[in-house]
Amino acid sequence: MSIAAAAITHGVGATKSRSIWAVVAGAVTAIVVTTLIDVALHAAHVYPSLDQPIDDSLALLASSYRVVIGIASAWLTARLAPSNPMRHALILGAIGAAVSLVGVIATWNRNLGPHWYPISLVVLALPEAWVGANLFELRGNRQPQEV
Repeated sequence: MSIAAAAITHGVGATKSRSIWAVVAGAVTAIVVTTLIDVALHAAHVYPSLDQPIDDSLALLASSYRVVIGIASAWLTARLAPSNPMRHALILGAIGAAVSLVGVIATWNRNLGPHWYPISLVVLALPEAWVGANLFELRGNRQPQEV
């Protein structure tokens, strides 16, 4: 293999690694931050004990900060992406929607709270990702890129 071919191959591998890292970083950020807030709200007795369901108002509270965290995580993914920040953020959103859908199915009959709440996580995942990437592109002085 020539030096030029090796450099190109290494560059492709490095770009792929950075792409994966960008999406993983966004996902880990969303998971860690939402978990920390959930734990803090349980410790502060805003949320009931784990064996009690949440009501509509607490589900709305959880939805509210999850939307903000979802947008911020998508912004981070777009920021870390080596190219095509919108595509990377939407991949994060699609993963979030898929994981949330699994959550809907797994918890449907467990009486954890209103059914609209887990459904909203699925429905909002891609719009949050789109908004986060758009905020990055607008504030990052990059031209918006096509998906």
